[in-house]
Amino acid sequence: METDAQELTERVQPVRVHYRECGAGTPLVFLHGGWGYEIYPFDRPIAALAARHRIIIPDRSGYGRSTPIQRLEPRFHEAAALETRAVIDALDLRLPVLWGHSDGAVIAALIALAAPARIGGLVLEASHLSGDKPGSRAFFEMTARDPDSIGDRAAAALARDHGREWRQVVVRHSLAWLELADAKPAADFYGGRLGDLQVRTLIVHGARDPRTEPGELDAICSALPHAARLVLPEGGHSPHSERASADAVASAAVRFLA
Repeated sequence: METDAQELTERVQPVRVHYRECGAGTPLVFLHGGWGYEIYPFDRPIAALAARHRIIIPDRSGYGRSTPIQRLEPRFHEAAALETRAVIDALDLRLPVLWGHSDGAVIAALIALAAPARIGGLVLEASHLSGDKPGSRAFFEMTARDPDSIGDRAAAALARDHGREWRQVVVRHSLAWLELADAKPAADFYGGRLGDLQVRTLIVHGARDPRTEPGELDAICSALPHAARLVLPEGGHSPHSERASADAVASAAVRFLA
């Protein structure tokens, strides 16, 4: 599909957005994390939810088969939220549920803060509060310098998604997070307004998520005291696709969305 949104691109218009689609029913939009869709696919939630939901999975600009970009700006979450709203409009999705993973969770929350009457629900998985990630700095420095350091299995998944450009995807993302970390003070992605979220929300998080800073999950839950939550004791950065937790996440999502 094409949309006039150009927030993530260098003044390219129209923007080409590739998306996957399956199922039927209430719209459910999956928003991928910073390395794209294939690295953490939503196979288990799709199997559990496609009978009652029209599932849409867009690739943001710079990912998959969508319009390429040269640089990921530090304010990319805000730009991606505007692009995603344009996709929702172009597909005429009425009160979609947004399930965002990692960067996608930040994007989903920003959309719901800006347009709560247009969103039917949120699943915020492996979300972030700000760009202050000292525990991840060494990781981002390594992947920015040497994207092959992610290992062969991850590289193969990224190559399926992005082809020969997969290294650029990793480098762009790591550099953007390093810039976020260097901001003084580090940006609160929501401008202190996360607690204003009015959309019914499910928080999904792995207790062992390596991209989560000490106290970060507690701060998110404190800002959203009325949200349902599922914290997986053995979960990592992607509970929805990890063997030990995928079934529990899918079951919780079915109950929440029912």
